[in-house]
Amino acid sequence: MNEPWFGPAEMAERLGISVKALRVYERKGLIRPVRTAAGYRAYGTEQAARLHQILALKQFGFSLQRIGQLLAVGSTGLGAVLELQQQMLQARRSEADHALSLIDAARKTLAREGRLPPDDIVRLTRETVMYDKSKTPEEWRAAFAPILAKHYTPERREELIRLKRQAYAVAGYDEPSFSAAWRTMFEEARALTAANDASSPRACALARRWIEMISYFTRGDAEIERKERAIWEEAMSDPTVADKIPISSEEFAFVQKIADGMRARGELPLRA
Repeated sequence: MNEPWFGPAEMAERLGISVKALRVYERKGLIRPVRTAAGYRAYGTEQAARLHQILALKQFGFSLQRIGQLLAVGSTGLGAVLELQQQMLQARRSEADHALSLIDAARKTLAREGRLPPDDIVRLTRETVMYDKSKTPEEWRAAFAPILAKHYTPERREELIRLKRQAYAVAGYDEPSFSAAWRTMFEEARALTAANDASSPRACALARRWIEMISYFTRGDAEIERKERAIWEEAMSDPTVADKIPISSEEFAFVQKIADGMRARGELPLRA
């Protein structure tokens, strides 16, 4: 069967983008249309797949420059992009289901008691209103993907995904509530950093909770702990990646400062 080919206007219309966008991607070296005998641009299956990668990575928030870097090193092929898209959509569905369950519970409580307890209102607000959707879990996973590929083989990444799912059950969470717990800790880290509070009981409680949450996944494996630290440090040093994480490098460093102070005082075990 002959492969279908499309001109710029046809391909742009099929994908819902402009011909100008196609030209920009070509100038940036992100896509190379085939030239016909008459010198016209043509787009086939290979070019359509590349355009899907470009548009999906743009949706994740990557700049065209960063997309070019990812595509050039081959760490983000069509299969990897489809996997990230699947994770993104599943996470959005999980987040929506979690938010709907909270709202449903709140409506039932309100109908039964005529009021909501303050703690319930705070949780409802944090997890259904104030959450920054520009930094969703699926987007930080997408931002982390190239870094993870440098530190772990595909087989090891699959194994770690299984370990992470097991960690949710061990910790008594499902994926949405686990993500919500991390968001709460990120907010606490933001408040402590703003107050320059690194030694109060509140700060120490956050550090202990932070390490506990990590331990559900690492399970005391020194190799995983070292690699996870290296991955986070690399992520924080890359502005493109750091911008997709719902905690700033300053806040992350402040949590490490709290933990280091506790280690120096013998309140936490030394790092592996």
